[in-house]
Amino acid sequence: MSEAAEVLRAEHVAKRYGAVVALRDVTMYLKQGEVLGLVGDNGAGKSTLIKILTGYLRPDSGTIYVKGEEVQLRSVDHARSLGIDTVYQDLALVPGLSVYHNMFLKRELVNGVGPLRWLNNREMKKRSRSYLDDIGITTLRSVDAEVAMLSGGQRQAIALARSTHSGGTILLLDEPLAAMGAREGRQILDLIRELKQRGDVAMILIAHNYLQVFEVADRVNLVRNGEIILDKPTAESSAEELTEIVAREYRTST
Repeated sequence: MSEAAEVLRAEHVAKRYGAVVALRDVTMYLKQGEVLGLVGDNGAGKSTLIKILTGYLRPDSGTIYVKGEEVQLRSVDHARSLGIDTVYQDLALVPGLSVYHNMFLKRELVNGVGPLRWLNNREMKKRSRSYLDDIGITTLRSVDAEVAMLSGGQRQAIALARSTHSGGTILLLDEPLAAMGAREGRQILDLIRELKQRGDVAMILIAHNYLQVFEVADRVNLVRNGEIILDKPTAESSAEELTEIVAREYRTST
């Protein structure tokens, strides 16, 4: 992994909301094919950092690089055009639509020209099934099923498949394991591991459960009070070390 090229870097990024400092001088990076675990308590600054990296917020200061090129992310759509996509905890899926319609939401395939156009449902179904099979999603029997009828794990898998097959090469996974049972959580961890093995997708995984992070991440960043206070390969750290650091920081701040 040390020889892999950087696909995303943020240098000296800061963000304030009035008197509240959300991020202070954050520098972080992500390499090709890497899974970076981003952990920390609620309010530590993780969500603000992700919103900046996905183009939703602009930093007050700092520089962002995508594949070595300095960029100013103007919007979420701009970030997506550069391959950066976020899979949020609420997934941004439409429950009343089918799996395949969600897979092609806002980029539907159509036949015809001008006012005489209609959805190419057959092709969207075919591609959706292929996309899901491609990343090893086998628990979903039909792409005709309404998303509202699916489990949380299946919905998360659909959101991941949609991102990777709409050009996403840098995926920001915002609490994908939240509120899931052990079996569903295992399915998503397996899916993240499968995507990592392909080598063409880099991921930042935000999670509260340190043990889950250490199962799939190559490296971990611990965020506290708007700063990254630890950056280590997971092979050189442990969930116990993170817990002790957080406890020590808490003790010294009270």
